[in-house]
Amino acid sequence: MDLPAQAVMQLKMFISLVKANPDILHNPSLSFFKDFIESFGGKIPSPSKDFKNQPPPTSSSASSGDAKKSEETPVEPESEESDLELDNSGVIENPDVVTTSLPEYNCDLEVSEEDFEKFEQHKGEAIRAYQDGEYQKAFDCYTKAIEANPNIAAMYAKRGQCCLKMRQPNACVRDCDRALLINSNYAAAYKYRGRAHRLLGRWTEAAQDLRQACKIDMDDEADEWLREVTPNALKLEEHKRKYERKRAERELRERAERVARAREEHAKAAAAAKERQQSGGGGFGGGGEFDPNNFASFLNDPDMKDFMDPEVIAAFEDIESNPANISKYQDNPKILAIIEKLAKLKGGLGGMMGGMGGFNPFGAGGANTPPPQPPTGGGGPDLELD
Repeated sequence: MDLPAQAVMQLKMFISLVKANPDILHNPSLSFFKDFIESFGGKIPSPSKDFKNQPPPTSSSASSGDAKKSEETPVEPESEESDLELDNSGVIENPDVVTTSLPEYNCDLEVSEEDFEKFEQHKGEAIRAYQDGEYQKAFDCYTKAIEANPNIAAMYAKRGQCCLKMRQPNACVRDCDRALLINSNYAAAYKYRGRAHRLLGRWTEAAQDLRQACKIDMDDEADEWLREVTPNALKLEEHKRKYERKRAERELRERAERVARAREEHAKAAAAAKERQQSGGGGFGGGGEFDPNNFASFLNDPDMKDFMDPEVIAAFEDIESNPANISKYQDNPKILAIIEKLAKLKGGLGGMMGGMGGFNPFGAGGANTPPPQPPTGGGGPDLELD
């Protein structure tokens, strides 16, 4: 079974690390790999003296990472709605609970002549009952009228009006929703639903519905109800705008901070790589002792997911095939960032990637030492050889 190219590349990188610093295998986090080698008869070199004197890995990196993460986690501002002074007089404290739903609306339903006659009869009875103040009877008659002809928006709105009289605002909202489904431009449905929202303390929704009702068909009662809910609605609407403005400002500020941090990290990585190149001893070459703390941090570094990037894989395969090709990537921030992280393993990575040597592609003789130039075929003395 063929392994994915990314996995093979990561394995090559790890083996190169181990070859350069066998002390890596004595890290407790790699005990399973050490056992695997020994199970096949392999022998692990004894840890060096410097490694024995190293303190055990600590959780400082993890805790600092958690602290950084907690610092970066945006804290949602507490809602200030409780600080608003709203006039809640007239709000029903224990409103009705709607347990029944309306049958599915069928716009293609055809009403027979017999059903239409029943509809007219029950509608007339409902109107008379409402005028007499018998709101429950009016509700029942409107229900029968709806059963005979369920596609008349006015019947649902009128039944919702009866619900308002009986202090059942949730039932009114249900009926007005259906009325507006049938006719989205029906002013009475917006009017009664707006009043129901007011009785439920939904000031913003009440103002929206009553404004729409007055826009479609202005009447004195709807205008009076709108003026009643407007003060509370304006306070809530202003609060919402203020909250959204603060949230937008916070998101913009956090985005700018993330961009600044990313630029700073890229600049640091590029500067460090350039410094190593100029000194001639940086990159993967050089001596030094292995630091298990650095290696544990390296293994757990979330940024090392860049190894899965096809561009990074191709670059390291190119360098592995010919170490001199590293010069191609000196201006690539992504590749330099990976090299920077590898170099942080306390140096000691000589021989990695097939003897890549220092990051300076022209060897360790200095950043300004060019490679030897091939003969040009002219300008020198002619040699006569026997």
